[in-house]
Amino acid sequence: MLLQGGMGIPHLKWFGVDGEYNVMVIDLLGPSLEDLFNYCNRKFTLKTVLLLADQMIARVEYMHSRGFLHRDIKPDNFLMGLGRKASQVYVIDYGLAKKYRDLQTHKHIPYRENKNLTGTARYASVNTHLGVEQSRRDDLESLGYVLMYFIRGSLPWQGLKAGTKKQKYDKISEKKMLTPVEVLCKSYPSEFVSYFHYCRSLRFEDKPDYSYLKKLFRDLFIREGTINKYSSLKFLCIYILYTV
Repeated sequence: MLLQGGMGIPHLKWFGVDGEYNVMVIDLLGPSLEDLFNYCNRKFTLKTVLLLADQMIARVEYMHSRGFLHRDIKPDNFLMGLGRKASQVYVIDYGLAKKYRDLQTHKHIPYRENKNLTGTARYASVNTHLGVEQSRRDDLESLGYVLMYFIRGSLPWQGLKAGTKKQKYDKISEKKMLTPVEVLCKSYPSEFVSYFHYCRSLRFEDKPDYSYLKKLFRDLFIREGTINKYSSLKFLCIYILYTV
């Protein structure tokens, strides 16, 4: 309820118990970004990624402004709207969300170590792999991995084989830490490297400069040039909804 009213936050219609089930009714939304990614042969254009980045950063910023971390930033948890809102990105699934700050006192949760990995290993921040308590910086680093996944088609630590889940997490962590962001973002605009360097420079309690991050990608978007800001996203969603 604390998130209600924000742009890109699904409206909660009703919740309660129906027979044996706990029920929550929200807005009917369109495909997830993972769905769209698959429909597009697992590759988004740079312009599409930049359009998504602007809205996704804004959604994370809003959650943080309400005192919550998402802690499971991944393509499956961002959905497109329908109809007149077909170009609007929504953030869903707050099952792992955590309050990081008291809205009255503004007191931040304490720094801790030896935490188990919470979220999806593929997109988890380096500090999350290291067992550090998550804070705002980690949601944003995870978002950076999502953007690189979209533009590259895959991430270097995908498809690693291991005997157990823990061994797989360890392999992902090792590969992630051994892959410099300059290598991860090679052949793509330097703004992506700047994004990661900024996120990783933040201290545990630091408030991110969301405007700076959005401006990075907005300026790149302008340099790339386009006629209609949301035309590519809206066309993409409408095409998929009527052809699958």
